[in-house]
Amino acid sequence: MVASMRNGPRQVSRVAVFVVCLGPLAWIFWRAFTGGPDGLGLTANPAEYLNRFIGDWALRFILITLAMTPLRLMTGQAWLLRFRRMFGLYAFFYVSLHLASYIVFDQFFDWSAIWADIIKRTYITVGMTAFVMLIPMAVTSTARMVRRLGPDRWKRLHQMVYVIAPLGCVHYIMMSKGFQIEPWIYLGLTILMLGIRLARYMVRRRALSA
Repeated sequence: MVASMRNGPRQVSRVAVFVVCLGPLAWIFWRAFTGGPDGLGLTANPAEYLNRFIGDWALRFILITLAMTPLRLMTGQAWLLRFRRMFGLYAFFYVSLHLASYIVFDQFFDWSAIWADIIKRTYITVGMTAFVMLIPMAVTSTARMVRRLGPDRWKRLHQMVYVIAPLGCVHYIMMSKGFQIEPWIYLGLTILMLGIRLARYMVRRRALSA
């Protein structure tokens, strides 16, 4: 009885976060079918707007996932980690949509042109590298895969996010037209969060060697 009373609010909070994470996708559909608050819909260039909007949220979810541990360390709120896996899967979901919008609406399934872009355009090479690195993380996100791989191997595999997040920021910076402050803010936050993790690792290492 007590356990069910405790699990009830947890389940509700998970459902609430799940629904909120679908907000960016709901916003896209709302703008497409109603024109949005400004009446511009998906703008005069829907393919570019869709790709950029979804890509922005893909990177935000990667950074939100990366932020869970530093937030828990700074606040002492261990419950934050309950949502880390969900945020990570949403990051993969939005990255996949970002890639799909590029393939479908920008290149119209022209695989030779897509391959040429990957080879010639560095920012697309960087973005594709980050996407490929996300795939094994998404595939192994279940509790069953944690048991199958073992906690240590699973943890090492998912530490690829420490590379993926900077790659995502570099991809954003390189594809931006002119100087834009937002991708640099994301890169700064990424460096800060990785710095917190490095500092934690160094403290633990010194404690073990003392």
